Amino acid sequence: MDMEEWTQTLGAPALLGIAVAAVAVLLFLIMKLRMHAFVALILVSLLTAFAAQIPPGEIIGVLTEGFGGTLASVALLVGLGAMLGRLVETSGGAQALADTLVRKFGDDRAPLALGVASLIFGFPIFFDAGLVVMLPIVFAVARRLGAPVLVFGLPVAGAFSVMHVFVPPHPGPVAASELLGANVGFVLIAGLIVAIPTWYVTSYLFGTWAGRRFPLPVPDFLSGGPQDDDPPRTPPSTGTIIGLLVLPLLLIFINTGLDMARGAGLVDADTTWYGVLTTIGSTPVALLISVIVAAIVLGNRRGVGKSALEKTLDSALGPVASVILITGAGGMFGGVLRASGIGDALADTLEDIGLPVILAAFLIALLLRIAQGSATVALITAAGLVQPAVEAGGFSEFQLAAIVIATAAGSVAASHVNDSGFWLVGRLMDMDVKTTLKTWTVLETLIAFMGFALAWVLFAIF
Repeated sequence: MDMEEWTQTLGAPALLGIAVAAVAVLLFLIMKLRMHAFVALILVSLLTAFAAQIPPGEIIGVLTEGFGGTLASVALLVGLGAMLGRLVETSGGAQALADTLVRKFGDDRAPLALGVASLIFGFPIFFDAGLVVMLPIVFAVARRLGAPVLVFGLPVAGAFSVMHVFVPPHPGPVAASELLGANVGFVLIAGLIVAIPTWYVTSYLFGTWAGRRFPLPVPDFLSGGPQDDDPPRTPPSTGTIIGLLVLPLLLIFINTGLDMARGAGLVDADTTWYGVLTTIGSTPVALLISVIVAAIVLGNRRGVGKSALEKTLDSALGPVASVILITGAGGMFGGVLRASGIGDALADTLEDIGLPVILAAFLIALLLRIAQGSATVALITAAGLVQPAVEAGGFSEFQLAAIVIATAAGSVAASHVNDSGFWLVGRLMDMDVKTTLKTWTVLETLIAFMGFALAWVLFAIF
């Protein structure tokens, strides 16, 4: 029997019990028995698949699909981003930019400056790609000031998160807008109204507090290990480094603009030039182009030999292999939970409770997120479930936008061990599972509840 023919026969209580038990076992293996996260995630994914009665002949396919699907997006971004970061780091450019930021904004406002820059960068670029590009600068500023890395890392990661979840043209709010019949322009306005104060309170204020509460040192792995014995005497200018960091964002933004123009009927998606430009503007290709340009600008033109340049790029990949593999295994675990039907069972249970539409959308997305990990799946599923009620509600354009934002807020809550993003953030900032739960999970949950509260205020006013 293949997965298309298989029907889940377990009821919602049993499936939810399996999900809770799986998460508990995973946390026990990692936090108490100190089992490596990569091994623990694979083991618990396998056991969960058997417990959920997925056909034995299909289990390996489900595991590899979840693993490979996550790696397809994460491996290229992290690998190329690490190369770009390593070039910026070894050239002295990251330190030069860090010095400029500290000099312009002062020690106390450096986290605010990095966070605001990330909000701007986060408009066109996806969460994981933006985070990887910005982390070398985060690490350099933390080293420059001798401060805990999370003081800067959490405001930056939170900035990319709020932009990704609330603001078009990111795929989640756009898809939800289409399902609920909301005008993307109104969703963009509502998303910005919600995202900016939410970031300031949850990511900047809480993030800097949590960063001092958990004073972690700056990781070495994105810079390829400890600093070089012979650092460059003439680092590149700050303008050069900013240009290299902005390059992939500009390429991605072009792609984003083309997608919006296609949706508005302004361009023909079947033309060759459209296909070429959207390919160039895709995140992996944009990062590839940026790595090549950085290798030329920071390597060849500065007299770095070909062998030394190859060694520099190679040194970026080994340290992030663990990040990539653990993130892929996290995607495997989430994929098993989705394939088992746990999300569907939860959605069916919640569909007929009779709550106000905006509250129901938020709660359904929140519980789906907790159950199966994927924010996109939670958002789109919740939007589809409340779609009939929304269509019958006679809501204004701005109220529709507020419902989209509320649904998006629910989809970001409680990032934990079944979310590949949880492992990505934790490993990139060298946090253990307990610290990631106390910082990143709490931050994402604060984003969800504050975002929902602001969305409900907008809904009530308009």
